[in-house]
Amino acid sequence: MPPLSPLSALSPLDGRYHKQLEPLRAHFSEAALFQHRIAIEIRWLLALAQDPAIAEIQPFSKDTHQALARMIEAFSEEDAAQVKAIEAETTTTSRRSSTG
Repeated sequence: MPPLSPLSALSPLDGRYHKQLEPLRAHFSEAALFQHRIAIEIRWLLALAQDPAIAEIQPFSKDTHQALARMIEAFSEEDAAQVKAIEAETTTTSRRSSTG
């Protein structure tokens, strides 16, 4: 596949306007989607653990809260690549089981 250029871009946003839109990549890229989704999932898990009506999960310690907060803050492009790889595997497995 040739490198991305204004002529090979999927849309003008990736091509001729990429310099003007560069600041938006941190918010609207696939990596940003993963980062925000992971943050929401971690916060949801913490909220569930705090609810006494949910007996299946106990509240987390302060150290665990801090470790999970660091995971949100330190989410990297490598982490996003790992999420993408996991999703590719689970999507492939899901398709195989639904067609089999």
